[in-house]
Parts: sequence; structure tokens; C-alpha cells
Amino acid sequence: MTDATALAAAIAEGQVSAADVMEASLAACHAQGALGAVVHLDEDMARAGAAAADALPLDRRGPFHGVPFLVKDLGGVAKGLPQAAGSAAIRAQARRPEADSHLLQDLRRTGLIPFGITATPPFGLSLTCEPEGLPPARNPWNADLTPGGSSGGAAAAAAAGIVAIAHATDAAGSIRVPAACCGLTGLKPSRGATPGGPDFANHLMGIASELVLARSVRDVEATFGAVYQPLAPYHLSDRPRIALALPDRCGPDQQRAAKEAAEALRDAGCEVHDVPAPDRMGAEAHAIARTILSVSLAEWLTALKIPDDQVPPLATAMAAEGRATPATALFAASRQLARLTNRARKLFTAADAVLMPVLSSAPLPVGALDLSGSDPEAHMAALEAFAPNAALANVAGLPAMAQPFGMADGLPLGVQLIGPPGADFALLSLAAMIESRAPALPFPSPIAGLPV
Repeated sequence: MTDATALAAAIAEGQVSAADVMEASLAACHAQGALGAVVHLDEDMARAGAAAADALPLDRRGPFHGVPFLVKDLGGVAKGLPQAAGSAAIRAQARRPEADSHLLQDLRRTGLIPFGITATPPFGLSLTCEPEGLPPARNPWNADLTPGGSSGGAAAAAAAGIVAIAHATDAAGSIRVPAACCGLTGLKPSRGATPGGPDFANHLMGIASELVLARSVRDVEATFGAVYQPLAPYHLSDRPRIALALPDRCGPDQQRAAKEAAEALRDAGCEVHDVPAPDRMGAEAHAIARTILSVSLAEWLTALKIPDDQVPPLATAMAAEGRATPATALFAASRQLARLTNRARKLFTAADAVLMPVLSSAPLPVGALDLSGSDPEAHMAALEAFAPNAALANVAGLPAMAQPFGMADGLPLGVQLIGPPGADFALLSLAAMIESRAPALPFPSPIAGLPV
């Protein structure tokens, strides 16, 4: 399997050095610059990190020793890599962090070597990926289409083979949507299952999570295991029960992928039954997320002293919406969040996981969801239409796993598994069942540095 685990094994076996792999990754960054995946590259950091990896004693090497790693332009930070959240105004004042976030500390201990920053839309406010003042990120499978958002640069880099694995965050589908657009695997962890400190913890009232995008379940499982903060354990039934939900808004290819993934799970010994899609809870979650995002953006811009005329029109409109939100309305949203979290658990009274498509359609054209408009209602509705019910897992704090299954018109299709709180490892197990029975994807590019 061509993934980060295989790349680390090649380094461990002496087939290639960490320095060789990093040079290949740097070369791929330059060769595939037109994808717009990487917005900041520190070649000195890359080479120093690889040299240090090659000099490290064998008994101190982690499971991803020597593997290049890119960090998203939003979320937990890596020492020395400035983040700008896709914003030109923040980019102008961005500083190099003096220390890793807690998540990046844990990921670095696995042997991953951070060396650059991947693209994200301004303030993470889109499910496409057009950073302000920079080229848009493009899908390696079809450059006219988006790689998804907001972790679009990470997805483009992993699908294009620039790296085998990349940092990603998810506040309303931003890991799962790019995974589905680019044929990758991604887990939005349960609320509280991964470290968020010192600055990203509860960044959006608990709806945001972060981990990675990768080409295999085993890579995601290894990274999750390295950063996992134990919650109450969840154990699958002896015969796992899968509820198949097919929102009407999802197109025939997306529904077919979910049905075929359900058959793969049935073939693996699971019990599969149909359930109505949780559209009502999904819509409620989307409204709660909109309130949180608007208030957060207003506070963010105020704290950074960024005037409205230095951000895209949609960000200005959302910030204004946030400033106009009274404390009583925000408190009400927090109460609704808690109630929805409790109600969502009832989805699993007769099921270990809910299986559904990630997207309603194929990836959208680049720029289809940009921030040039000034109508938050229309923009947020377009996000929800593209990724139905994506915000439900975020608002309810549920783990959600995106996994590729099949293709249509030369593009990968993605499905997702959503589980009860703490069921992250159970979802990884179910995703491995799907992965082992899914058609192999012919990725557009091999992973840089991986011996053939």
C-alpha cells in the first residue's frame, strides 16, 4: 500500500533516507505548484528536520520516522511555520510560532517532519479553497474542480503525492469534504478525543476537531492513536449494526457509493438496515454552527485589530452578524448544542454507526463557493447543500470517518461513517473493512520519495 506507513518502512529499512524523501517532497512542491496546495514552504527547516531524522538513534524513532508533513493554515500550529488562516490581512502580520501546539507536539513525536503550510479559504469559511491573494487550490484529479475545503490544500497535497499525510481541521465538514473530493481517508475525532491546547482547545465552542488527511485507514489510525486522549470506551457489537441513511439531496453516484459500501460491510459480517437521513438535526446543527462561526469571526477580527475593509465581503457580513448577536442568543445556541448532542446519541440506540454519503454531488468547480458575496444566508445554505448534514457530527461532538469507495466520471467517491461519542477506534475498524473491499484508486501521482 502506498501511504505514509509504507514510506516510513522504506526509510526504516534503508531503501531511502529521510533526506532523500524530503528532497523528493520539495521537488514535488515545486513541480506541482500550479495546484496551489502549499502556500508557505521552509526548505531550510525541511532539510534540517530530515538531517536530524537520519541522525536519530533507532530506539528513538516513531512509526512515521522521517516522513514529510504539511500543516494547515488554520488550527494547531507548528514551531516556525506562520499561519494566516487564508487571510491576506493576517498574513501581513503573521509571526512564526515559538512552539508547537499540543497536537503538533504529539504528531512530531511519531517522526513526522513539518516543513510547510497548506492552503485554506479565508478564515476557513468555505468548502472550496481559495486563499485570499493567492492562487486557488485545485483538485489533482481534475484541476478545474475544487479539492474541497477548508482543508483543501492538505487534500490536494496528499492526493498529488507531495506528501503522504497532512494536517487538517474540521468544524463543519472540513476534513471529510476534502477527503471525499480527493479520494482520501479522514477522521473528525470525537469532541475531546484529541489535544487542542494551548490555543485551539474549544476554539469554536467545541465544534472544531483536528487530525490528518491520508491515503489509508492505517495511517489515520496510527496518528489518532498517537494523540488520543482517552474517553469512555465504545465497543462494537459482535455483529456491528450499520444504519444506512441516504439524503434525498445526494446524487445517484453518491448514493450508489454508500449502498456499495454498505454491501461491503454486510460482506464483512455487519448487519445493515435503512434509516431516514437525519436531515432535521442536520439543519439545526448547521444553524448552530453558523451562529458560532459568526460570533467567533467577529471576536477574531476585533482581537487582531483587522478592519472590515481588509477581509472579503462575506467575512465582513458574517462578522457583522456576529457582532449583532446578543449574549442571550449565544447562550441559547450553547443550550441548543447541548440538547442536540444528547438527541444525536439516540441515532445509535439500534446502530453502532450511521453510513451516508459525504457530498451531494461531484466536487464543485474552483471558485463556486468563494467569499466575494455578502449574503451569509445564501453562502451557508450552499455549503449545507454541497455537504448535507456535515455539521451534525461537529455540533454533537460525534466522530465521523470519511472513506473513498469507487469512482464516477474519473473522480473518487466518498462515504462517511458517524458514530456515538468515543467510537473513533470502532469507526476506524469499520473503515478498514470498507477499505479492504473497495476498488483500488488510481491516484494521479505516486507519493514523493516512495521507492517503487
